[in-house]
Amino acid sequence: MMAPEQRTVPAPGVRVPEPSRPVLAGAYARLRRHRRGLLPLLVVLLLAQMAVAMVTSAVQQTPTIDEPVYVATATDYLHEHRLRYNPEHPPLGKLLIAAGVAVADPHYDPSYTGTQGAVGRHLLYESGNDPWRLMLWARLPVIALTLLCGLVVFAFARDLTGAAGGTAALALYTFSPDVIAHGSLATLDVPAAGFVLTSVWLVWRARRRPVLCLPAAGAALGAAVATKMSALPAVPVLMVLAAVSVPAAERSAAVSWWPRSGRRAAGGGQRGPAVPAGAGGAVRGAAGGRRRVVAALVGAGVVVAVAVSVVWLAYLVVDPRLRFSPVEPVPAVAGLRGRLAGLLPVPPAYRAGMGMQFALEERPWQGFLFGHLYTGSLWYYLPAALLVKTPLALLALGAAGAVAVVARRRLRSAAPYLLVPPAVLLAAAMTGARDFGTRYAVFVPMFLAVAAACAVTVRLRGSRLLAAALVACAAVSSLRAFPYYLPYANEAFGGPAHTHRLLHDSNVDWGQDLGRLADRLRDRYPGERVWLVYKGSGVPSYYGIRAADPRTVPPDRVHGLLVVSDSAVAKARGRLAGLIASSRPVGEVGRSISLYRR
Repeated sequence: MMAPEQRTVPAPGVRVPEPSRPVLAGAYARLRRHRRGLLPLLVVLLLAQMAVAMVTSAVQQTPTIDEPVYVATATDYLHEHRLRYNPEHPPLGKLLIAAGVAVADPHYDPSYTGTQGAVGRHLLYESGNDPWRLMLWARLPVIALTLLCGLVVFAFARDLTGAAGGTAALALYTFSPDVIAHGSLATLDVPAAGFVLTSVWLVWRARRRPVLCLPAAGAALGAAVATKMSALPAVPVLMVLAAVSVPAAERSAAVSWWPRSGRRAAGGGQRGPAVPAGAGGAVRGAAGGRRRVVAALVGAGVVVAVAVSVVWLAYLVVDPRLRFSPVEPVPAVAGLRGRLAGLLPVPPAYRAGMGMQFALEERPWQGFLFGHLYTGSLWYYLPAALLVKTPLALLALGAAGAVAVVARRRLRSAAPYLLVPPAVLLAAAMTGARDFGTRYAVFVPMFLAVAAACAVTVRLRGSRLLAAALVACAAVSSLRAFPYYLPYANEAFGGPAHTHRLLHDSNVDWGQDLGRLADRLRDRYPGERVWLVYKGSGVPSYYGIRAADPRTVPPDRVHGLLVVSDSAVAKARGRLAGLIASSRPVGEVGRSISLYRR
């Protein structure tokens, strides 16, 4: 007969494992697997909403001032394979645009003569092409590249801070109005900034895998320089960062750039020369120092050599014979700048483009900031404009992240990579003569988004909840601007409705709303007499707008509807200022065009 089951009573103070603990551990493991699965879904959703915002803008906006030039140049690349138009910008960004133009397959007349702006208008409006369709296809490759740069932002931030930081950085990037606005246009600003960011991220990763990452970083840097010459100040910065990254990889034993035999000899191996007692450490230290110096030089050399190769390749793709026949005169570059440009190992067309950029910088351009019209440039223009056009949450989290990356020991090694490149590029842009918009510093919100991820690592009570709330605020601020992202201003400056009182040109009015104006006139003001002062590259008559310029007739003859681009309102003087002052505001279009009743 079996003995009855006896229950053992534990001794006092002895803890018996609960049978539910393995179940809880399994549930926790399943929860972690589900969280890992949710991360790719969240990344896809964030990029998808950005894609919707950019495609919507691309579909609804008419050509901005610069776009027809780039699209016509890209078309000339495809059909004629010649370096003829727009030499002030290298060809890579326009080759990207050409990928979309090739799908649209527009009719092109290579015998048409005129300036690059005239060729762009001829292609869009006088050659039998559909400008809506052509512009959409030209913009789509830039949209795709902007989305890929979002993945770089996510990967860079995740490398620094983990998945939570990477997600926060991606959210701030995908809701950045400036990035959405210029990433949806067939222009060069976002591609160049994205390539710089990619190069910095790859140089950072070279601390672990230099053999793979340094050539890739050089290719990304070359792509930036082959897209816009404003990326040139990043070259010495990336060379220095590459020189720093390779010795860091040496110290982590990730790679060695020094022969093994050399290491044995330096260390006083059996086959090496006799080393006095106590001198072995000094010899090994000297050899290690030489090895790190050589490794640093090799790393910097790899980056710059690959970058220069990419620049040459971009020109060779357009014309393997590198013929350069500019349609407009190219100014010669004299003095120190000319001698320095002549030393660069770049194609002659690139140096000619530098000459055109120098000439543009010498013109007396007009600027407009906080209601003040001026001639020349203000050194603080870009920082002030960025304060207006960057979401407040991104400014706060980016600043907190910049402090964290310097203050926290775990992140401090990333500070030169995350802070120095945008600081140098911004300083260079601030010296420019063209106060036309934050597109010249669109790299700032990109780097700010990555820096903001470092704020997530702060271990203070409620800090993560506050960071999540700020990310949500940035999303709300961006969504409220939909689909008018170009004239965005944050809430501290009154929002997009007040941007035209503070800034002008590509900050608010770049000619993008001509099609919307045509719809408004047709729906609300049919048959009315229209007087128009439009700033842009579009042709009003193509969109059905029948209007005259009010500046060409006496003021007492201007009756009806007065329509003025906000950039023209900002710069209005003399007769136009008098017409506006004596008119009654009745509305606006796209927050970039004002309507008045006379």
